[in-house]
Amino acid sequence: MQDEQPLLVERDARGVVTLTLNRPQAFNALSDALLAALQGAIDALRDDAQARVVVLRAAGRAFCAGHDLKEMRAQPNHERCADLFARCGRVMLGLLALPQPVIARVHGIATAAGCQLVAQCDLAVASSDARFAVSGINVGLFCSTPSVPLVRNLPRKKALEMLLTGEFIDAAQALDWGLVNRVAAPDALDAEVESLVASILTKPASAVAMGKELFYRQIEMGQAAAYQLASQTMACNFMHDDALEGVQAFIDKRPPAWRAS
Repeated sequence: MQDEQPLLVERDARGVVTLTLNRPQAFNALSDALLAALQGAIDALRDDAQARVVVLRAAGRAFCAGHDLKEMRAQPNHERCADLFARCGRVMLGLLALPQPVIARVHGIATAAGCQLVAQCDLAVASSDARFAVSGINVGLFCSTPSVPLVRNLPRKKALEMLLTGEFIDAAQALDWGLVNRVAAPDALDAEVESLVASILTKPASAVAMGKELFYRQIEMGQAAAYQLASQTMACNFMHDDALEGVQAFIDKRPPAWRAS
């Protein structure tokens, strides 16, 4: 039954959208159907002005065990593999392009493309029992696509150590190396995610969306170009109604009254 609905989508009254990977019997491996469902959810969120924060979580005992290797091995041809990894890349870039911050809620294992998902999310909160690996090398497959966000999260030598050895790191190492933002005990994981969500929800959606876009664009640029883009963004941001209200509220020593969306 889970494969008939590989992704669950829920929304609360605050505009928090929860995407739940729902293939627990397969450790939430990224099947064709799950990738398609993720792409569909991302496409719907892109222009959803009422959505404020996205939480990516998983059912069962694991976050995500990577691509569905059984499904891949059943049709081992170059065209299918190229199409699969291209579709996965579109999902990852789609998460990046969303105006809403995306928070990974990680428990159990996050391996290969599952670790890639964690690295691609804007923020990540891990259970203290979570473990992470880019383990394709163990079956003769260097985790090339997971390396893209991994090396943008971790120092190069740490990222390459994971990629070349395929060994697991625990939640404490993931925090120390920069793969996750926070670690919580298993029974406190939801509360820790909620604390991040609640903090973001107190900020104006316009500034959050503008800031996320600027953040990812500028880190791919040289410093001069990054400063130019950042200056232009700040000027546009300052003239937005939310920023003008926020500055005036600071001057008036009162809480700001943000727009509804």
